[in-house]
Amino acid sequence: MSPRVSIIMGSTSDMPIMEKAAKILDEFKVPFEIHALSAHRTPKEVEEFASNAASRGIEVIIAAAGMAAHLPGVIAASTTLPVIGVPINASLQGVDALLAIVQMPPGIPVATVGVNASMNAALLAVQIMAVADSRLAKDFADYKNGLKNKIVKANEELKEIKFQYKTN
Repeated sequence: MSPRVSIIMGSTSDMPIMEKAAKILDEFKVPFEIHALSAHRTPKEVEEFASNAASRGIEVIIAAAGMAAHLPGVIAASTTLPVIGVPINASLQGVDALLAIVQMPPGIPVATVGVNASMNAALLAVQIMAVADSRLAKDFADYKNGLKNKIVKANEELKEIKFQYKTN
């Protein structure tokens, strides 16, 4: 089994957040790898990873970073693969990381999800791959339908809650 997605984090302290992405990829049966690489502490290794990822069969990279949060952008600078940035709440409630990741220069795009939103990053990776993978497209459509069904069911359950002035 060869990985199709790389989950990269600046530090293993990000693993509790990135575990949500791993669980989604597992749920969709998408092979993935996880690495700790630092844009500042291991810059040569980051460049080597990013420039070789496509040739190893990687299709999407999910890169998490907090504080200075340069990792997703540094990876994007060295690959043509889609990079999804996950800002980590390491300081300033993650706003510093969010701004660092989302404000990329022209020509070096990084898709960016919300602070600590690794689950959405994995879902976006699945959506990207589903464009060329009919099994993933069907599974993702089923997933979205399941989300809809949860809300429909919840709304039906809300009808059963009684209050004196509730009108529905």
